[in-house]
Amino acid sequence: MSKFHSIYICQQCNYQSPTFLGKCPECDSWNSFVEQIEDQSTSKVKKMRLHLRGVNPAGIVNLKDLQKKDYIRLSTGMEEFDRCLGGGVVVGSLVLVSGDPGIGKSTLLTQLALNIKGALYVAGEESARQIKLRVDRISQKADLPAGRQDLAVFNEVDVDLVIEAIRSTKPSLVIVDSIQSLETTDLESIAGSVGQIRECAHRLQKVAKDLHIPIFLVGHVTKEGNLAGPKTLEHVVDVVLSLEGDTVSLFRILRSTKNRFGPTDEVGIFEMEGAGLIEVKNPSKLFLEQKVDAPGSAVVVTASGRRPILVEIQGLVTKSFLPIPRRVGSGIDNNRLQLLVAVLSKRLGLSLFDKDIFINVTGGLKLYEPAVDLGICMAIISSLKDQNIKPRTVFLGEVGLLGELRAVAQIDSRIKEARKLGFVNIISSKNAGNLTQALKLVL
Repeated sequence: MSKFHSIYICQQCNYQSPTFLGKCPECDSWNSFVEQIEDQSTSKVKKMRLHLRGVNPAGIVNLKDLQKKDYIRLSTGMEEFDRCLGGGVVVGSLVLVSGDPGIGKSTLLTQLALNIKGALYVAGEESARQIKLRVDRISQKADLPAGRQDLAVFNEVDVDLVIEAIRSTKPSLVIVDSIQSLETTDLESIAGSVGQIRECAHRLQKVAKDLHIPIFLVGHVTKEGNLAGPKTLEHVVDVVLSLEGDTVSLFRILRSTKNRFGPTDEVGIFEMEGAGLIEVKNPSKLFLEQKVDAPGSAVVVTASGRRPILVEIQGLVTKSFLPIPRRVGSGIDNNRLQLLVAVLSKRLGLSLFDKDIFINVTGGLKLYEPAVDLGICMAIISSLKDQNIKPRTVFLGEVGLLGELRAVAQIDSRIKEARKLGFVNIISSKNAGNLTQALKLVL
């Protein structure tokens, strides 16, 4: 009879201790011990078998023996969701969905479970009656057929009982809400601790690969917005999706930050309504429908994966009465904004040393690529000079420290999308070599 017992291992130097220690006696690091399970008897038996018999060939699979149906993707019933997953759900994959409290993670995954027949919803934080309330709200608004409203709910936090239920029922898809609520009695620590999260994730990963069942995990985030739990949790899963957006805004952005089966920079756009999260099929048109032609407004084309999206950047430049003027960016990197302001001051001779500068990306979208540099610069200049940018103008280009414009990736598809929406004056590195030339074309 094998006996499980837990040990505590320092994550910095691998020092092992039978009890928890606040400070590691080997490397002097604080709070670095994590509880792990050790099964000495089982490990000895495995070593004996490997020594006597070698590797078991039953676990070896030849790829030529696999048929197309063995690794086909499942559709979620939502094109925007499928886009973030790389074309659909891969069987046997482990997907982690994170986001701020109240952003809509449970609503999104409930819609997913309703779209796929035979799904199992493992609820560690809600009762079946509470989930039924959400299902009724979604079903009534979305007019789902009666057969699509069935959903099996399992209220349990013991990961071993959850795995037993999965093996016995063999559902088509499993949703675990949330990974922080699961625990195993083999560990003494409480649910949500580093050791519990890592061990539960490893066990769910094993059952997903063994039974070829996709499992979705809901993950909490810290107050800084990072994924709660150990960093190894992100390494264990196959896909990491982040649901972003302001709780007071209707837009929700599903962003792929890790994907073993597709691109890692895809985004899906949703709108929160009474029926849950509704897909936005044409986000460019939606982001620009409330655009006002006024000083400080510029349109850029950002690429999210393989799809170009047009968004409006608004800039506001005002007189500062502070010793150090403010540079505030919403939806862009503040360090990048500081750099672009320095380039404008040096290369164009603009007097910005006594000005407060505010930049906002409308719609709640966050822009990380340098292809929007030119649009940010033009929004600042337009607000400073109090002049409108020429109508139907869009900006494409990375701005260097010398004030030059650099080419961006996928420029042809971006230009095609801009022209489709009626933009005829496209400013990029193709027709402007630096900021001075670009400025002459738009003001």
